[in-house]
Amino acid sequence: MLLARVADRLYWAARYLERAEDTARLVRAHGELMADLPPRLDTRWEPLLAVVGSGVRVLDANGDGSGVQTQTRSALDVEMAVVRFLATDRANPSSVVSSVIAARENLRTTRDTVPREGWHVVNDLYLYVTTEADRGADRRVRDRYLGRVIADGRRIDGILATAMTHDEAYVMWRLGRAIERADMTTRVLGVRAAAVLSLPEHLTPGVEDHDEVQWMGVLRSVWGLQMYQRAVRGPIEGSSVVRFLLEHDRFPRAVRALLREIRLALSELPEPGGPLDAVADVEAVVRDASAASTDGHALDAAMDQVQLAIARLDQRIHERYLRIGA
Repeated sequence: MLLARVADRLYWAARYLERAEDTARLVRAHGELMADLPPRLDTRWEPLLAVVGSGVRVLDANGDGSGVQTQTRSALDVEMAVVRFLATDRANPSSVVSSVIAARENLRTTRDTVPREGWHVVNDLYLYVTTEADRGADRRVRDRYLGRVIADGRRIDGILATAMTHDEAYVMWRLGRAIERADMTTRVLGVRAAAVLSLPEHLTPGVEDHDEVQWMGVLRSVWGLQMYQRAVRGPIEGSSVVRFLLEHDRFPRAVRALLREIRLALSELPEPGGPLDAVADVEAVVRDASAASTDGHALDAAMDQVQLAIARLDQRIHERYLRIGA
């Protein structure tokens, strides 16, 4: 049997690495969206803070006591403040650099459970992001910095999938990764997708002309553009994107597919009854949420409910498998 202490560290190492990769992809995709849209649409960086739930904290992250006041600061200043906070700020526990540091620390004491090559990738990534953190938000090196985090996240997953024994330790890794992905997908839907659905087209001339570009940005945030085009084979429009990211049962970042992955992983663990009941509860909330695919405010509220259900699932997993003495 896997020790609860080891299971907990593998679970959280997977969550932190997934968080680092997902946040890096979110920032990079938003930068691409900003480059694709005309300046007159006044697209902003601040919504990214709402995706990760950090909008209040960044207002005090300057260190000069003034906060990021967007009405008095230039667009570039706001961009740099947001990117630094999300990517390179060690004071933000959910930033890319903080997540990589936390993942490495969780794996450091349990590295005998993962292939040596996987540990080396994590350690090398840690050395890179901490060394480059001071300039990682700069536009000249940002893409390389974020790209390295994303690429190494994919490398680690590939190494563990092909070189790690698929025992209970690997199951805990799968669970952590899937929980974190599901949480990020619902956050992207609840903030970015809901915002596009809520755009006042009659008050903002030209928004409708760039609607497809905005939805492409949503899909890129979760690495889903190409697979959406393959699955839907039609125009990229709001309700179809929302249903794809909620209901598709084979795209590995869609919520339903992730719940399927969680269910399969739990079935390989002893006595998974409580967590499996929690999975069923999340599935029920997701089914109800699908009806909100055309209304921004309703989608935002629905994703809040899905996130609460995922948090309850996470709690049940902790109570059953990760609590010391369980």
